[in-house]
Amino acid sequence: MGKGKIAAQCSHAAVGAFEKAQKKDPESLKIWQSTGQAKIALKTDSLEEIKQINDNAKKLGLITSMIRDAGRTQIAANSITVLGVGPAPKDIIDKVTGHLKLL
Repeated sequence: MGKGKIAAQCSHAAVGAFEKAQKKDPESLKIWQSTGQAKIALKTDSLEEIKQINDNAKKLGLITSMIRDAGRTQIAANSITVLGVGPAPKDIIDKVTGHLKLL
């Protein structure tokens, strides 16, 4: 994916996670909003790793937002492109993403 496409996909994940947090965990969302709304872009080596992170995050009760592309530009339709995790305390998110490198 090009830089603009990555940015758009990450934005979709952030919005999706925000919407889920409004319903599932509004208290954590309020804390996140009042403490700077941290967002970090990380990279994985494979689709399988994205799926494993998603599974691990869900086991810890974290909100996730898995994004599938519509296929209108650079990516095949229905391809998983990005996974949003959180909002949640950094120490909990690090349990599932702490091994990843910055994008």
